[in-house]
Amino acid sequence: MARTNRTGLARSLALPRPQLRNVYPALRYGPLDVLKQRLDDDVDPNLGLLDAAVDWGLYRAGRRVQSVDFQHAVQQAQSGEGFVWLGLHEPSSEQLEQLGEVFSLHPLALEDSASPRQRPKLERHENDMFLAMRTLAYLDSTDREAGGDVVETGAVMVFVGEYFVITVRHGKHTALAGLRRRMEDDPEQLALGPSSVLHAVADKVVDDYLAVVDAVQQDLEEIESTVFAPRGSTDIERIYQLKRDVIEMKRTVQPLASPLRELSERPRRLIHAEIREYFRDVSDHLARVHEQVTGFDELLTSILQAGLARVSIAENEDMRKISAWVAIAAVPTMIAGIYGMNFDTMPELHQSWGYPAVLGLMATICAGLFRGFKRNGWL
Repeated sequence: MARTNRTGLARSLALPRPQLRNVYPALRYGPLDVLKQRLDDDVDPNLGLLDAAVDWGLYRAGRRVQSVDFQHAVQQAQSGEGFVWLGLHEPSSEQLEQLGEVFSLHPLALEDSASPRQRPKLERHENDMFLAMRTLAYLDSTDREAGGDVVETGAVMVFVGEYFVITVRHGKHTALAGLRRRMEDDPEQLALGPSSVLHAVADKVVDDYLAVVDAVQQDLEEIESTVFAPRGSTDIERIYQLKRDVIEMKRTVQPLASPLRELSERPRRLIHAEIREYFRDVSDHLARVHEQVTGFDELLTSILQAGLARVSIAENEDMRKISAWVAIAAVPTMIAGIYGMNFDTMPELHQSWGYPAVLGLMATICAGLFRGFKRNGWL
């Protein structure tokens, strides 16, 4: 275990100092007299790991056990009396450092868990496992800004060890409080250990993918019917925005396939054999989501091209109409210009029938042009 900062656990627990003397011998951080001196010098009472905790609990045989405080819960879990489930929401870098000190987590995994844009991946360390996942949430029209994103992304990271499971969540959506209650209502599943929580979190993330995909499909069908309707309009901006969101969904969903496939196919020391079977179902659901998102991307490309083509055709039609009316107006303009030159040797100017004849000629030519343009679809 890396000896980085011995004050971290004190900050994480935010408890009276006499209780800390019972935790550090178990974590092997050094002589208590030296430790106490550093606590006296460095502890910030306002900074604590549990400040970022949404909930935590000690679970034994699938049931939540009432514990005096967090440090005693960790001690009992270390001694083989169940496991600790700690849920964090957007912890700071200092709180993540404290988390690593309490549970001996790898510093690279802690660094990854601090980023809400972390690419989905699975890492295996000596004493724990780290799974990073991206989350998706659909924004209703009332919750999004004009021209804003349809889909919002976040992240959920899970640390799994022999006696603990820790979730680190970034973003406003994908809350896990309801998941914890459902797991506590199923003690047989929870009794399978920390890996059961890992599966439940992954299953919820993928189920949220399915809900977002269904909502986006409705938007896509609405856009499709609008673009290809006989008198429909083409909202290129909306099509482009939805395509951007679908590309973001693709980046979120696609990288998670390999970690889930690995969890479902390869036996792992920290993954219960029965839980490994359940990961196959999650992997199948993810494959379905990936296929739908890929289909959305291809369909939106076709719709975007069709919409641009339709706009181009509409512009060409407008230009043809303008050109036809300009051609019709050019005839009387030309004739009027000729007879407006006031030459004396223009015999029609001195005839009584000259003026009506010229007007009749103008009308005849314009009518002929109008009929020709109309027959050819220019007007």
